Amino acid sequence: MTEFDVEEFIDRTPFGATQYITVFACVLICFIDGFDLVLLGKIAPAIAADFGEVSAAMTPVFVYQQIGLAIGAFVISPLADRMGRRLMLIICCFFLSVTMLASIYVQSLQMLAVMRGIGGIFMAACLPIAMTLISELTPKNRRSTLVALILGGYSIGSAATAFVAAWLLDDYGWESGFIIGGIVPLVCLPLLIFVVPESLKLRAERNPHDARIAQTLRRIDRNLTLRGDEVFVLGGTGAQVRKAKLNDVFSDGRLMTTMLLWAAYTLSVVLTVLLGTWLPSFFQEMAGIPIQQFALVALIGYFGGVTGPLVIGWLMDRMRPALLLAGAYLLLTICINMLAWVPFHSFAFILVVISWAFFQSGGQGGLKLLATHLYPPRMRSTALGWASGASRVGAIVAPIAGGFALAQQYSLQFTMAMAAVLPLGVAVLMFVLATVSEEGPAADAEPSRL
Repeated sequence: MTEFDVEEFIDRTPFGATQYITVFACVLICFIDGFDLVLLGKIAPAIAADFGEVSAAMTPVFVYQQIGLAIGAFVISPLADRMGRRLMLIICCFFLSVTMLASIYVQSLQMLAVMRGIGGIFMAACLPIAMTLISELTPKNRRSTLVALILGGYSIGSAATAFVAAWLLDDYGWESGFIIGGIVPLVCLPLLIFVVPESLKLRAERNPHDARIAQTLRRIDRNLTLRGDEVFVLGGTGAQVRKAKLNDVFSDGRLMTTMLLWAAYTLSVVLTVLLGTWLPSFFQEMAGIPIQQFALVALIGYFGGVTGPLVIGWLMDRMRPALLLAGAYLLLTICINMLAWVPFHSFAFILVVISWAFFQSGGQGGLKLLATHLYPPRMRSTALGWASGASRVGAIVAPIAGGFALAQQYSLQFTMAMAAVLPLGVAVLMFVLATVSEEGPAADAEPSRL
């Protein structure tokens, strides 16, 4: 038998149609994640008004969604390490579509909350699994950039919610957003079923003799010649079958790294959920800015959200990732404070919104990207999912905190100053991670300096 190094094959083989279609499918999946996650925050006042309630009555809907996201991250993501990335993406897209389309028929906010909780279970796993799949099908020297590219889909999805709030809300109602959120996952299903391959690295780690690996290799490189007796390995280290265990993210010296990463994830996601959920309502009720006007400015700002992950990802291939992220979150702290002080109708406010979106999306995308470098393929989806799950548990407080700020009628300046504490905490954690870990646990053949 002959050893065939799957990792070396991926690193040396030019991109072909299979990889491009896989990247496109994962961009759509990340679009779904960004759209569905942010949609409620953009149109919350309209939904509440349609049911004859005030904006604060939406708090249970946001909380149920966060609970569903936490459950999904802890339960669905590890299944991708057991059952395969592709299969779980198919399941998630199908059920996410069903719950989104069913939500337009609810008769009360309580029913909507239940539907968002169920949808959150499947939504939570989409982005971590898509990131994991791309990271395992792309060459190492382009991995950060390509993962950042699909994260741009998340930002585009977030931007599309502003389009719904600005142009569709008045004429077609809040239901129009849920229709879009239900149709896009259906578009992904044929690509996932018929074109997108399973992770080669996952299959090689689970079963070095898996015949399906050879089939996928030939799809990627039609000129590849195989003898039929290959043993598929990673990095030329020999065939060693080892299934993922849930506690692997804490073993082999990973405990400190995992704890720091989870804490940073939690603070970052709490910030994203808080602002994504309540920022339009903050400006409407604390500063008198209608949600349609804020949506138009936010739509411009999402140019920063789209470019942020791409720039941060490109820089992470060339700089120490943890120190880079520490700097990004420090700048995000400044931007969030400035949102409350710069006049809304000024050109400077647009620049602040673009900068805020750039550093927030770039920073959060960078944290996810960092995780793909820290953990080996057999546990990568679990690691990303559990980090996301831990952050979602913490993020349950975000809708409650935002609703409390509205009920207490805090000023916009005070509210944003409190929110800015969160990215400052992430910056400190990233600096600590860079200080205590010159090298992370071996996730690749050559560990990356943090």
